[in-house]
Formats: sequence, structure tokens, C-alpha cells
Amino acid sequence: MTALIDSLDPKQAHVVSEWKQDRPLNGVRIDPLARYVVGVSENAVASRFQLSDGTRTAMAGGYQGWGRALAYSTEGRYVITGSTDGNITWWETASETPAVVRSVVAHKGWVRSMHNSPDGTLIATGGNDNVVRVWDAESGERKHELFGHDSHIYSVMFHSSGQWLLSGDLKGTIRQWDLATGMEMRTFDAKKLHTYHGGQRVDYGGVRALALSPDGKTLAAGGLHEAPNPFAGVNKPLILVFDWETQEVKQECTTDAVERGVIWRLAWLADGSLMGVSSGTAGILLFWNSEKNGDFHRFKLPNQARDMDLHPDGIHVATAHHDNHVRITRLTAKVKDSG
Repeated sequence: MTALIDSLDPKQAHVVSEWKQDRPLNGVRIDPLARYVVGVSENAVASRFQLSDGTRTAMAGGYQGWGRALAYSTEGRYVITGSTDGNITWWETASETPAVVRSVVAHKGWVRSMHNSPDGTLIATGGNDNVVRVWDAESGERKHELFGHDSHIYSVMFHSSGQWLLSGDLKGTIRQWDLATGMEMRTFDAKKLHTYHGGQRVDYGGVRALALSPDGKTLAAGGLHEAPNPFAGVNKPLILVFDWETQEVKQECTTDAVERGVIWRLAWLADGSLMGVSSGTAGILLFWNSEKNGDFHRFKLPNQARDMDLHPDGIHVATAHHDNHVRITRLTAKVKDSG
């Protein structure tokens, strides 16, 4: 008998678990079989937490610098980490002591973003060298190098069909690539997520998050705007919602009174609403629907958040925090049995 989500109620969200490790966390992902949540942090040690009881296993020796990004191969056989030394590293996800399978120099500079294809056979990486690369998730063979961006790549995302890849950069350009040929097909204009400050001579913002609606009709891109003082982190979260076919922005999801906030990741929920995680003076889960531009609910987390991942059940959310914790939040749901 399978429990199906009937309706979500984010207004009843509550933290159900929190697990601590040694350093502030930068990224977190739940494995496809929902056995573990893996976090990467401000050191060269990743942490695997067992979802059933929070048992932590340290994963060390695969890279130098800080961990920044995560992805999984088919059915979670491997977890792949990306780090500030430019490496991507394969680990045995479920072994008692996860061992390094291989480590590959993927980018010159930071690996800023990773994503696995829907079937887990490919992973995409984007980094500070302005290049997108696509890899075989099992063998580590490089399949594509995609050139065209002229600034750091902050987000990569496979289309749910597995046919295309999207990548978003610092200057607010989203490129759509054909995975069969490696050719660029079209671009989405997300320049409202980019700020250039002439006095400080700094580009700021960028496409920090991408999410495609389950029906494939809507693409959401998240980041920040209203940034008069980038060095001081003065800005507000913003999401641009595009019509997939026309590429036109049909909604700008905003927030009031969320200062110093950045949208780090987005996820569409089963009820059609959009959830984002924002940092700032505190960590917040924000929720929007199509009825208005402003968020309809916000759930304040115990500490600044830098990443999130939605559990396969669509009810639980893992978040990565500056205070060294991974937290699991439940979005209370009514459920019905499938029979």
C-alpha cells in the first residue's frame, strides 16, 4: 500500500531532525532511494547521514578545498562531489566506509553546480571557467564540453525528458543545450538576476537555481535583485518564472522584508506551488503560487541556509546550514492510500 500526497500545508512545516558535523555546510542532497543525505562543507570532508537515524559517516581523502556541489549516479550507486579545487569525486554511496572510486579534474577553478540526468546515467557540471561539461555517471568519461557562457556558471539542470540541459550564469543568461549534439538551441533572458556595481566594479547575483515544473510548461530561475551594495550583501531574493515555449517571463516571485537573501535552490511541489530556500539574516523556506507575485508563506529555519533538497516523498526537505547542521523539515501533508 502506497501513501500518496493529497494536499500539502507548508504553514504546518516543522523541523523533525537535525544532525551536526564539523564545519558549515555548503550543499546537501538526498540519494534517489532515500537512504542517506550527503552534505559537503567548508573543508575537504563530506558527511553521509543515514535518514533513518542520523548516523554520520565521514567521507575524506577525495579532494582538497571546500565541497560545493553534489549529484548521484543511477539508483544512487555513486555520490559525486564537486569542490573548489576543480575536482569531481566518485564515492561508493552505500558502503560501510564510502571509498573514493575516482577523482577527475573537471574545471579550472571552482565546481559551482552539478546535476544528474533523470535516469542517473549522466552528470553535468558548471564552474568558474565558464564551461559546462557532461560526464558519464558510471565511468567518469567526459561526453560533452559546452562553450558559450562568458561568466561563471552557477546552475546546471537536466530537462526532465533527458533531451536537453540548461545552464545559468553570473550575468543572467540561461542556455539550453541539445544533449545529442552538444549544440546550443536557445537562451532565456534572466538578466534581472544580475547586478553590475560600477563603484565597486563587481558583477553580482546570477542564476543561482533552476527548476522545471512537473508538466514541463514552466521554468523557474532564482537568485537575487535590488543589490545597491554587493560587498555588504545588501540584496533581496527574486525568482523569474518563464513560459517554456515562449521564453517570456510570466511571473516575478518576490519577497517583502527578506533582507540579504539569495535563492539558493528551487523545487516544485506536488500541489503546483514553488518552494525556494533563501539565506540572509536567517534561513527561510519560501512558498509561492501563481495567484500573486509575493510569497504566500515563509518558514523560518533555525539558522542561515545555503542549500536544500526535496525528499522523493515530496513531504520532507533537507537543508544545509551555516551552523554545521543538516536539518530535515516536514511539510505536513494529508495522505491517502493508493489501495
